[in-house]
Parts: sequence; structure tokens; C-alpha cells
Amino acid sequence: MKKIAFLILLLSFSFGFAQNEALFNRATELYNDAEYAAAIDNYKQILDNGQHSASLYFNLGNCYYKLNAIGPSIYYYEKALLLSPNNEEIRNNLAFAQNMRLDAIEEMPKTEMSRIYNSVIGMFTSDQWSYLAIALVFLFVLAYMAYYFLKPANQKRAAFISSMLSLVLCLVCILLAYLNHQQNKNDDPAIIFAKEVNVNAEPNVNSSTAFTLHEGTKVNVLDELDEWRRIRIADGQTGWLQVDSIKKIKEF
Repeated sequence: MKKIAFLILLLSFSFGFAQNEALFNRATELYNDAEYAAAIDNYKQILDNGQHSASLYFNLGNCYYKLNAIGPSIYYYEKALLLSPNNEEIRNNLAFAQNMRLDAIEEMPKTEMSRIYNSVIGMFTSDQWSYLAIALVFLFVLAYMAYYFLKPANQKRAAFISSMLSLVLCLVCILLAYLNHQQNKNDDPAIIFAKEVNVNAEPNVNSSTAFTLHEGTKVNVLDELDEWRRIRIADGQTGWLQVDSIKKIKEF
């Protein structure tokens, strides 16, 4: 009975994979034929099937960009970049889409040390840092075994140094994975989807307007209260807006 259940599960997985691949190929053909709306429908069927990938989000961003839909294009490029932070093609297309925004918000100045820190921990995702740490653990074990079994003094020395270096780098990767995870946990970015939205000083419709934002602007969600979200923009200003004005990037 267990074998039958396993075979059914395996067949279902294989069928689902084949179906998603067919949808992806069909969507790519539609995109190449400039049928962007139809391509979006196919790509979103893949999302509905539970598959997520940087390439899928990137292609969705491209489709929306071709349709001049600023908010959705930036939203999907940001999601793609979240899964593949070092992809230059995603970064370039995101920059093109951001140039279509109405809001020109200057970021708060950062120190050189802060830029270096963010650059280092942002080289990989927390999962990728963890995988690298696991690979270094295996390298440490192999190098230590080589140190134990090798006889020549110079080879033993090289193996010992390699094992210790692997161990140190492994610990560094674990630390970077933790720091990246903590940063992501404290960061809750979202994209404005409304054409124009007033950001209020307080979470009610009768509150005074603090500032106005437009489609495609990136914000960071700080707090939630019923249908309101407290957000911060790149220049440090904060305020409240209604939840239906934004879409969170990290929601999959």
C-alpha cells in the first residue's frame, strides 16, 4: 500500500512538473509574439500550481513592463531579485522599470561601513549562505581526513591549514546566513499598486495627509492595524495607508 501511495505521489509530481514546463514554454512563445496579457495568464497558472522561481517572476515582470504596468512590473522584478540577488539582468530591468515611477525619493545617506556590510551579507540569500557553509563542512572533513592519513610533513601541513581555513570560512558563512535572515525578518518591503495614494499621519480616513505616493514606489511595512499599514519610505518619512494600496514582496 505504501509503495502504491509513493508511486501515485511520484506520478502526480511528474505530471505537475510536465504541466508547468508546458505552461512556461507556451507563455514564452506568447511573449515572443507580443501577446503579453496571455503570457501573464500562463505564467500565473504556474504560480497557482505552487511553483515559484526567479525566472518565472522575471518573465512576469517583463510582461508587465511591456504593458507599461509600473507597479506589477517592479513588484515581480523585486520578487525575482529576492530569489536571485546577484542577477545583473534582473537588476538592470528593475532599474528601467523604476525610471517609469513618478516619485523620486532620495534615500537616507549611508556610511561606507554600512554599504560594505549590506553588500557582503546581500551577496547571497540566507539559504545560499547555509548551503555554502554545509559545503565547507564537507571540505573540512575531507581535509582533516587527508591530514590524518597523509605521511609527508608538507602535505600534512597543507591539509591541516586547509581544514582550519574551511572551518573558519564555514563559521563565517553561518554568521552571514544568520545576519541575512535577521535583516530579512526585520525588512518587510511592499510596492504601491494604486495609481496615487495619500499616506495619512494616523490610521483613519479623517487624519491629515502626510505625503502622497504613486504606483511602483517601494515602501517598508513597519506595523499593521486592521486594514491600515504603517510604512516608511526611503527618505525616512513614515505614515499610514490602507492595505489594498500595496502588495508585499515577500508573500509567495
